[in-house]
Amino acid sequence: MTMHAIILSAGQGSRLAPLTAETPKCLIDFHGLSLLEWQLAALAEAGVGTITVVTGFQAEKVRERLAGGPFESVALVNNPFYRIADNISSVWLARAALVGGDALILNGDTLVGPALIVRAIDKAQAPVNVTTAVKSAYDADDMKVTLARGLVTAVSKKLPPGETDAESIGMLVFKGGGGARFAATVDAAISREGGTGNYYLAAVAELALLGLVGAADVTGHPSAEVDFPEDLPGATALTLSWLDEDWAQAARRSSRK
Repeated sequence: MTMHAIILSAGQGSRLAPLTAETPKCLIDFHGLSLLEWQLAALAEAGVGTITVVTGFQAEKVRERLAGGPFESVALVNNPFYRIADNISSVWLARAALVGGDALILNGDTLVGPALIVRAIDKAQAPVNVTTAVKSAYDADDMKVTLARGLVTAVSKKLPPGETDAESIGMLVFKGGGGARFAATVDAAISREGGTGNYYLAAVAELALLGLVGAADVTGHPSAEVDFPEDLPGATALTLSWLDEDWAQAARRSSRK
């Protein structure tokens, strides 16, 4: 498939300290592959061959980890503002990758498998699509969404239970001119007073008001967010479940140790 992926991996992951004191979150190891390498391997297996990774904290360590390995050709864009700006700045720096075709954005702390990626791309019908999953209950840190007639009408961690229909799992899919429209919205948002302090989902919320944001439902396909120490066991178990799959074995054999 023709798809350009952007992975946002600029942050340090300070909430995982001391594990991330000198190592970026994206290089946390799970069974011989870093979080980032699991993402790259899953994207490659899903047929996404063009990938840009936005780095920031300890960017040189990311470059060294990928050098000489199967993902050496991945484009790296450094975000020097990662300490003073939110993730909208990482999207802004990589926005050129959103223009000219289908694209996706994957948060640097989200583990997903190839089947989930393929499902999300297949289910994405709107110009901008939030990848969603339905759960029996949602906690305070979940990025919640409200749906109406298949469209996302609101996205926020602060949505009350009565307005929560699903969770955003940290991946956006753009079809047609959706990437270019999103890039333009990000450009406008970051230019406003205090704009660098926004999450990129502020731009999603703005486009949702125009009826341009759909939901790509991936319920039933597991994923894991790696944000707090208590997230590590779940991420470890998920990657363990992938070890016997061919794509994971190939990535582990050829990765640089």
